[in-house]
Amino acid sequence: MANFRSLIAFLGTVLTLAPAVAAQSGQVRIMPLGDSITGSPGCWRALLWRKLQEAGVTNTKFVGSLPGQGCGFDYDGANEGHGGILATGIVARRELPGWLASASPDVVMMHLGTNDVWSNLSPAEILAAYSTMVDWMRESKATIKILVAQIIPMRPSNCPQCYDRVVALNQAIPDWAASKSTAESPIVVVDCWTGFNPSSDTGDGVHPNNSGNEKLASSWFEPLVQAIQG
Repeated sequence: MANFRSLIAFLGTVLTLAPAVAAQSGQVRIMPLGDSITGSPGCWRALLWRKLQEAGVTNTKFVGSLPGQGCGFDYDGANEGHGGILATGIVARRELPGWLASASPDVVMMHLGTNDVWSNLSPAEILAAYSTMVDWMRESKATIKILVAQIIPMRPSNCPQCYDRVVALNQAIPDWAASKSTAESPIVVVDCWTGFNPSSDTGDGVHPNNSGNEKLASSWFEPLVQAIQG
């Protein structure tokens, strides 16, 4: 009788764990969302994809209306990284709902706000746009996971105030994320700022060069793996 009870308990455990294992092994659709830092060509995404492959995290599909660009090797490069775009502009034109409907992402990786900062929009205005976009994401999928970057620093020659404006935005992001995050659809803040030097990690004070791409890929790696496997 004891052996029979043990067998029943074992079978119950297997039946309980099976759905979780199956869900974890399913394909996860990931949308990189941003401006030219993400998409033109955004080779940090290629490096990130390669890091996932090397770590054995292969159940991914990157999605978006834009294709990958040449980064020296083949990679899964679909994305929504639109050069020159503002977070506030995406909201004003209601562009995101269509992108979401076409791509059906499970995870969104968002690095947005550089062009808003350049346009001297306040953190409050930018975060209001973030909030609207998060609402649209959750309308597309109630359990969507959202990774939001504290964006990389910038020192363009024609915007000396931009560095401090990025600081102000990044300081406001964690409190915003905590207030907007839910158990069903968590928002995780990804620190892309720390250790990134616009003098040595960009070619123009804004867009990552090779070392900047390596740093961005490393910043995204652990949070994205946790989102994929969580």
